[in-house]
Amino acid sequence: MSSEDAHRSVEIAARVERRWATIAVIIVVGMALLAAFAGIHRATMPQPRVEITDPSRIHLSGEFVESNLGSVLEANGNVTVRAIGQQYSFTPACIVVPADTPITLRATSADVVHGILIQGTNVNTMLVPGYVSEQLMRFTRTGDYLMPCQEFCSFGHEGMWGKVKVIDKTDFANRAKAGGRLSCVGQ
Repeated sequence: MSSEDAHRSVEIAARVERRWATIAVIIVVGMALLAAFAGIHRATMPQPRVEITDPSRIHLSGEFVESNLGSVLEANGNVTVRAIGQQYSFTPACIVVPADTPITLRATSADVVHGILIQGTNVNTMLVPGYVSEQLMRFTRTGDYLMPCQEFCSFGHEGMWGKVKVIDKTDFANRAKAGGRLSCVGQ
């Protein structure tokens, strides 16, 4: 191979490499722009459904009065859990739910921002005063799950723990027949 052919081969290889490098840069820049657009769009658009509540009156009337807190078996077989976070506890402190059942957690805060994290699951939601948080969940096995507050809520935060007790579906249905809201109290 002559030096001219070798030089031409090097030029062709360099041109091909520049084209591929350009394509890679275009893809990376395009992905970055797409991610930026999606983030800005999500941050600037309102949520499709926002429920509000008056944190100064949640214990007195409405959905989060004390007699309405805990788990309830709905007519369609699903379970709804209502809870409140306040410095430095959850009410109820222990939630009873059935295994293998769709569960809707509805919660709010009475004072500052709190967080519910159910360890060993993907349940993780913030409780903001004045707003109702809704989290869908389902447990496949029975047992006890720790539920710490995962948002720093002032001194005493480290002692803010709750528990979720997952029991057999039939056992839950039998307990629910008595009516009222279920929690771990008295168990």
